[in-house]
Amino acid sequence: MVGLLPSDQPREVIQRASDTTNPEYGFPSLDNLPIKYLLENGIIVLDKPAGPTSHEVATWVKKILEVDRVGHGGTLDPGVTGILPTGVGNATKAMQALIPAGKEYVCVLELHHPTPEDEIRRVISEFVGKIYQKPPLRSSVKRVTRVREIYYNEILEISARIVLFRVGCQAGTYVRKLCFDIGEALGVGGHMRELRRTRVGTFREDEHLCSLYDLKDAYIFWKENGEEQLLRRYLLPTEFALGHLPFIQIRDSAVDAICHGADLAATGVVRLNTGIKNGDLSLIKTLKGEAVALAKSNDTSERIAKAKSGIVATSERVLMVRGRYPQMWKKHSEDERNL
Repeated sequence: MVGLLPSDQPREVIQRASDTTNPEYGFPSLDNLPIKYLLENGIIVLDKPAGPTSHEVATWVKKILEVDRVGHGGTLDPGVTGILPTGVGNATKAMQALIPAGKEYVCVLELHHPTPEDEIRRVISEFVGKIYQKPPLRSSVKRVTRVREIYYNEILEISARIVLFRVGCQAGTYVRKLCFDIGEALGVGGHMRELRRTRVGTFREDEHLCSLYDLKDAYIFWKENGEEQLLRRYLLPTEFALGHLPFIQIRDSAVDAICHGADLAATGVVRLNTGIKNGDLSLIKTLKGEAVALAKSNDTSERIAKAKSGIVATSERVLMVRGRYPQMWKKHSEDERNL
């Protein structure tokens, strides 16, 4: 049975208080956001082709959509294909949140000598849990030994010296090095022949996947004919990239203060996920589900739910623009601060 990525962790909701949200503020739904807004705050589940670098692909997306900022979440080597989450405009701020989500790859491993199938299965099953890795020579990072976690390995097919397997792993794991180590453990040597990324957190290749050609066609259809259906299929709200994070929902009255960089006080919390630990990266969102900011929790879910005062989360990255919700917090004048 295949294991789970960190993004698959089930969470329940704790109701801390009761409150309603004013429909006049923000967006009533994330399902029908304006296309022009998505072009400034959108996520694309891009299917990276073999050949170009991740940076080159991001540059092409920038030209296709005629936007100023595009950033990707998790570099893929030029020869590797698959999911490359790409943020447009303000959504580039959310890319860092994908780091703890976990990633999945389907890999073709070629062994250098024939090996019994049962031995292959036995050795690959041992490469689960914490492993030590030193990045390969061709990597762009410093070659120091580091610990990475393999969440699961699943052999899909074995044909002579070719092994097709699926691996779920922590961000920063080198699957090329994993293949080399498996070959060494088998005593026959081996190398990665082909690699495709099939998941990044909640992003899967069978949902919303978009090629560069698809994106170009969808954008032209919208720009020349006003046809939104295709572009809307590929240009997703920023919140889609944050679904793996535990959330803390806040009152309308607290939203603009967070947008101005304030930390979250206990009195602003309406409900939150279970399983939050001190220091966890969490998503602060409105009662309508809009992303407000990324924050580090200052306590556990249980203690936050019971707190009567104090700061429960420290803002790390503000995602929502100021003014979408009205200012409901007191702004002291310079004279008052000097009293």
